[in-house]
Amino acid sequence: MAETGASRLPQKPPAHSPLARAEHFVWLTARVLEQRRFAYHFLGGGADPVETALAAYRNDDDGYGHALEPDLRGPVSQPLHTAHALRVLDSIGRCGGQRVERVCRYLTSVSTTDGALPAVRPSQRGYPAAPFVPVVDDPPSELLATGPVVGLLHRNEVWNAWLFRATDFCWQAVESLEKSHPYEIEAAVAFLDSATDRPRAQANADRLGRLVREQRLAALDPGRLEAYPVAPGYAPGEHHFPHDYARTPDSLARAWFTDEEMARSLDHLADDQQEDGGWPIRWRQWAPGTALECRPMVTVEALRTLRAYDRAIG
Repeated sequence: MAETGASRLPQKPPAHSPLARAEHFVWLTARVLEQRRFAYHFLGGGADPVETALAAYRNDDDGYGHALEPDLRGPVSQPLHTAHALRVLDSIGRCGGQRVERVCRYLTSVSTTDGALPAVRPSQRGYPAAPFVPVVDDPPSELLATGPVVGLLHRNEVWNAWLFRATDFCWQAVESLEKSHPYEIEAAVAFLDSATDRPRAQANADRLGRLVREQRLAALDPGRLEAYPVAPGYAPGEHHFPHDYARTPDSLARAWFTDEEMARSLDHLADDQQEDGGWPIRWRQWAPGTALECRPMVTVEALRTLRAYDRAIG
């Protein structure tokens, strides 16, 4: 029988638990999509309402827009929005079938000459966008945009012609990484965690782990943040921690950190819950509305990470 929104009744978390406080924050501030996602992940809600809420952001070209990724405003489809949509579908077990075939057609249509994805296409021009997201006429292929998408599709055993060249691009980009920054490393991990060539993925993950430690791209001691530099162009205090790279215990990036380092990282994540019940955003805030839309997204992901590591949330 098909799942319906009414088939899974909400389950209230214990009062005053981290989850209960986060629930109050989500109902107070979140978009419908994040409300539905919170209900699905933590309150026994159904997947159908999540997919229905996500569909509001889909365009006729089978991409996604309408500020699904809040730092890009306006209606036009963009690769970053579409990657966000795939993450949502993956999180509810719906990253497959005709819906994803249509997404792959969109990805094919917006790929660069080497078969990969730019972060933002020129169609964004004229609509508000974060100042740290440049809009150029001939955008380059980026691992930041391509790696997470390719990883998701491989994890869900999606087979599409677009994946062949995009996968080749990701391997070349990952294997050529030397001087990097946290978001690019996170994109590489998202690819490697699901790449089909596991020995090659393991070898590259081992090398990136050494790079992360050598370049101090992870704040290993949250109590001494002054000892860890912030990447050029990042906001003051925009540090990245072990849990940002290894979002689940089975990530290849988990081996980069000792048990003590991971425990400190997760303690810091748990302690970062704010008085209002939500988690803060660390990147540069450029408009009040976008910051408000991002915080529920960050809150859902913080809770998912804590739960993945068996931390008590309520």
